[in-house]
Amino acid sequence: MKISIITVVFNNVDTVAAAVESVIHQDYENIEYIIIDGESDDGTLAVLEEYKEHFTTFISEHDEGIYDAMNKGIKCATGDIVGLLHADDIFASSDIVNTINKQFESDASLMGVYGNIIYFSTNQNDIKRKWVAKDICPNYFEDGEIFPHTSFFVRKKVYDEIGYYKTKFRIGADYEFILRMIKVHEYKVKYINNTIVKMRLGGESTKNLSSIITSFYEVKNAWKMNNLSPPLSFYLKRYYKKIKQLV
Repeated sequence: MKISIITVVFNNVDTVAAAVESVIHQDYENIEYIIIDGESDDGTLAVLEEYKEHFTTFISEHDEGIYDAMNKGIKCATGDIVGLLHADDIFASSDIVNTINKQFESDASLMGVYGNIIYFSTNQNDIKRKWVAKDICPNYFEDGEIFPHTSFFVRKKVYDEIGYYKTKFRIGADYEFILRMIKVHEYKVKYINNTIVKMRLGGESTKNLSSIITSFYEVKNAWKMNNLSPPLSFYLKRYYKKIKQLV
């Protein structure tokens, strides 16, 4: 089974090499590696040049933001499974892709797999926080839950059937896609209690109060555009958890 890994890059000269290394050192061989660069001008392209032999597809051009770049990568992908590894992040170990592949191979009806992530600051061994996800349950989204999108692997056919990330969102398109895929279309996904990705602190959705407010409105719009109405308690539960992340 071919697995496509997409790394979106824009001016990540200090971190992109670690992300690339964590992909090319996976012990799973059938990987298609796609790099989508947004015309970096800080030396990132020189770093990527050193690894170009490992890239199946490399695009460097202007984009309309991270979700537009992610969509470009997904449209290029020819693998059965698609995973997204951002240029600030790394896979937690060399057997992650192999572990994910085994989950999909064992169940043809499985459309997505997700797990846990850990946050670090500068040193990847200096763990600051863990995000331990939960199994999907009947009131999963209504209870304010969501799993880390950076740990999510999806069958390519899902994107082909229900569409891509909505570029009208600034930081909430991943939430909307997960909501649409699972809550609306009811695709089968599975939680595995494995750490999938090590992620640097400072993500856009939790880095400051302004981002949390933006996230609030975008999550609200995600429900509305999918003709869904969460209970009033959803907002209290959701943003209590977001503020805890910020703290």
